Amino acid sequence: MSVKVCGTIRIKGFQTYMLRSFMKINLDQLYIFIQKASRSTYASLGVESVTYDKNGFKELNFTEGDYTYKDSYAGFFKSRGIEIVTYKNQPVWTMSYGGGMLEENEELALQTFGFLKKAFLTDETNFQTFRGPHSLKEGDWEYSYKQDGDIKEFSGHEEISFKGKLVFFHRTIGGLVINK
Repeated sequence: MSVKVCGTIRIKGFQTYMLRSFMKINLDQLYIFIQKASRSTYASLGVESVTYDKNGFKELNFTEGDYTYKDSYAGFFKSRGIEIVTYKNQPVWTMSYGGGMLEENEELALQTFGFLKKAFLTDETNFQTFRGPHSLKEGDWEYSYKQDGDIKEFSGHEEISFKGKLVFFHRTIGGLVINK
């Protein structure tokens, strides 16, 4: 099935993409699904399924209705991954990410990843984030995320500091997938 954006239309306050194949993607519903899926997988480890592919990538999966989400990543101290959302078995959105612990702080990895999960579960009003809020502080820990763009096309950078010293970072890039 070919999917190509023919234009953007507004219906009852929702932004919807009309695809050449007459499939509509409601961007607000897509965002809600992405948030639910990411919070139900890595952030909570309440995944529907965890698998390992033949190349050693860990895969976290979540499905609801016509949407399917897969977070496929490799690494621990340093990691690279991709989140893929399909709608009716067609890829419609992806986000790639990569980075990790600074080498001199690897002993803080478990605590850092625990704080990262808290950030992922934190809401911020009027911010359509694909990671965490702009900032979160808890004791000696501080999280920050800067994002340019929106669900259609974006890039971002997140950092975690402990006692004012940078210990972790990830870069992100993502957006809609539009096939021929």
